[in-house]
Amino acid sequence: MEATKKSYPTDLTDSQWELLKDLIPAAGTGGRKRTVDIRAVLNGIFYINAAGCAWRMMPHDLPVWQTVYHYFRYWRITNTWQEINAKLQQWYRVSEGREATPSGGCIDSQSTSP
Repeated sequence: MEATKKSYPTDLTDSQWELLKDLIPAAGTGGRKRTVDIRAVLNGIFYINAAGCAWRMMPHDLPVWQTVYHYFRYWRITNTWQEINAKLQQWYRVSEGREATPSGGCIDSQSTSP
């Protein structure tokens, strides 16, 4: 009897995964083929971010911490995280009934330093 994977509050929902999966760079050519589940890698990154724990303390039902850290670091260097963040911001704004991108902003001059 195979145990089912326990989900974490930080795991991507199906709709979130559908939104993000096209932003993940395709596997490179040459070398070994990608065998890791990229959705599980993202779940691992989001788990570490929310839990605030060390990479080595990642639960064993997620991919190994070295793999998750590799993707996190690579995506940070290649600005993939910025693209993911922008997409999530747009998704959230639309889900709240607002335009995908803000039309303006303001800064309180008393709260900024000269």
